[in-house]
Amino acid sequence: MNLQETSAIHQQRRRYFLTQCSSGLGAIALAGLLSDDAPAGTLSADPLAVRRPHFPGTAKAVIHLFMAGAPSQLELFDNKPLLTELSGKPLPPSVIGGQRYAFIQPDAAVMGPQFRFAKHGRSGAEISSAMPHLSSIVDDVCLIRSMHTDQFNHAPAQIFMNTGFSQPGRPSLGAWLLYGLGSETRDLPSFVVMSTGDGISGGTALWSSGFLPTIYTGVQFRSQGDPILNVTSPHGVSDALQHETFSLINQLNRHRLAKVSDPEIATRIASFEMAARLQVSAPELMDLSSETEDTLKLYGCEPQTPSFARACLLARRMVQRGVRYVSIIHSGWDAHSNVKSNVEKNSKNTDQGSAALISDLKRHGMLDDTLVVWGGEFGRTPMVESNPALGRAAGRDHHPQAFTVWLAGGGIKPGMTFGATDDFGFHVTENPVHIHDLQATILHCLGLDHERLTFHHAGRDFRLTDVHGEVVKQILLNA
Repeated sequence: MNLQETSAIHQQRRRYFLTQCSSGLGAIALAGLLSDDAPAGTLSADPLAVRRPHFPGTAKAVIHLFMAGAPSQLELFDNKPLLTELSGKPLPPSVIGGQRYAFIQPDAAVMGPQFRFAKHGRSGAEISSAMPHLSSIVDDVCLIRSMHTDQFNHAPAQIFMNTGFSQPGRPSLGAWLLYGLGSETRDLPSFVVMSTGDGISGGTALWSSGFLPTIYTGVQFRSQGDPILNVTSPHGVSDALQHETFSLINQLNRHRLAKVSDPEIATRIASFEMAARLQVSAPELMDLSSETEDTLKLYGCEPQTPSFARACLLARRMVQRGVRYVSIIHSGWDAHSNVKSNVEKNSKNTDQGSAALISDLKRHGMLDDTLVVWGGEFGRTPMVESNPALGRAAGRDHHPQAFTVWLAGGGIKPGMTFGATDDFGFHVTENPVHIHDLQATILHCLGLDHERLTFHHAGRDFRLTDVHGEVVKQILLNA
């Protein structure tokens, strides 16, 4: 036997040894993870099996109305009459400190609110005239006027809001919920994403599973045609042929899963099974013919016309069918120029649908255990952005120090305004709420402890809030 033959045999034996070891060790590791009756935050033999929460939660599902681009809190929720008095003058340098901006200088002139504010409901919450529908249901929501974030540009801030980290690669909130609690539906994806408005700066990172198994990735539904590409069988493919094809693929995948114990193969099996069920469930979900005229009028939507309002109605239908997390991303709030026109346009597109969703959930008896979250990635500056070279005037720049979100249902106190900012709307002065605090609170409403919901990756345990965040107990009904 020559040297070359000896080397070849050695390589074959080495590959066989490593294959057997890796498969054996993988099987041992997987067996530890894939236990039956698993608690929150562990895998089971079925990665989408319903799991026990850490404690009884007040919500079963989340609908996130994500206003990408950052709505101006000063035009919508946080009335600052002093800005009108100071209009045209710079803010005191002591207020601004060392804050950086994306497009304006710190000495930019102040601009007052562009809409009238009034108190509404028994709670007396101040809402601007740009949101007449929200004003009518304000006693059902909790306004948090003291939000702040670490990021001041759109893509990292949007990713931070949705994943707790500013760069792609971490699991999104919806993925963490599926990993923690599993799925209550087998006919639809349990994490659904719908997009209205313009493009999304943060991209698919907003609904990624990151380093979690890809079975927990959000599934994007389209606004027109098939909700998911290729959910309809192509012409010429009979039901029998499709069934035989799926059966063969399933056998091959299960054979490979038993051999190498790779959780991603389990994801592939589940995806094929879900695809088959979606051919029936998806068309039924998207068909709004069963909804009453009163319901369609409440939302202000046409059954076949894509819109934010239609997406909100679909979100209610999804939660009724057991979907765990629905993200509706409405882009277009980036108001570097003509903030008044921007707010008017986007409020017209979203206000009625948002308010209708709350009213509709309430009348169906679903608001108590469905948490609705509305807001963007950061706020807008009290100072005006005007740049003739860029054709910008009467806009507002990015502002991470203070902005507003609102929540409703799912164990949140209704008719409450929490937190406050200074007279300039620049800094939080009362009850600051960081992004990680909001994320911890959302998990808490679902019965998950944000410090215990972890996944071991790259040598350490990760969590949505990482090493930060506190539950905002003051806004919880049962705190």
